[in-house]
Amino acid sequence: MANAERLSRRSLVEKAVELADAESLDAVTVRRLAQELGVTPMALYWHVKNKDELLACLADHLLAEVTPEFDPAAPWNVRMRAMVEALVRVMRRHRFMPGLFALIKREEVPSFIRATDTALDLLNQGGFSLSEGYVISSYLLYGAMTLVEGEPGCPRTMTKEEAAEWRRQKRLALERVPADQFPRIVDYAKTVEQEPDIDAYYAFGLDLLMSGVEAMAAKRTPRGAARNDAR
Repeated sequence: MANAERLSRRSLVEKAVELADAESLDAVTVRRLAQELGVTPMALYWHVKNKDELLACLADHLLAEVTPEFDPAAPWNVRMRAMVEALVRVMRRHRFMPGLFALIKREEVPSFIRATDTALDLLNQGGFSLSEGYVISSYLLYGAMTLVEGEPGCPRTMTKEEAAEWRRQKRLALERVPADQFPRIVDYAKTVEQEPDIDAYYAFGLDLLMSGVEAMAAKRTPRGAARNDAR
């Protein structure tokens, strides 16, 4: 158990991550954290003013991974993909993150600002204006969130046997639709009982997200980065 003398903002945030991972964001309250850390709630207020600041610190801590060390010689799209991959990785580890984005003021989260600025610079190198880059970076953020939230398979709380039965019931439900009207759905149902390849799902999803951006960039002039919002 930590005590008030040893408590730091980092230890507070790390405990908040642990709580959110184990339960949910709803569990992350000043009172609950104080209880877990073995201090009084007032001890936490030396480090965070309120729950809003606590959640902002939580986001800042996790999103620091989204701007990794790049090979400076790598093309802009390779570096952009590395950022999206890092974002997906951190959200896969911390499933509460999509919900966290809805609760924070992103402009008050340093690592989010840093990641956004880096993305704007990379996309500008790809020939997009700053306005276009902001739209694209938002698209990539929400696309990554949707990818994680839509991960195929049964609920994570199920046992192996329960998961197999869950998939079987899903197959049966799809096979009940009229085959003469929806033949592709019925054919697809045959695949549902197989355990999904999660790594392949994410690789395909990342390709899908990035391919549209790369295809649009390919249509731009080689030094489209010189264009900006002044046009």
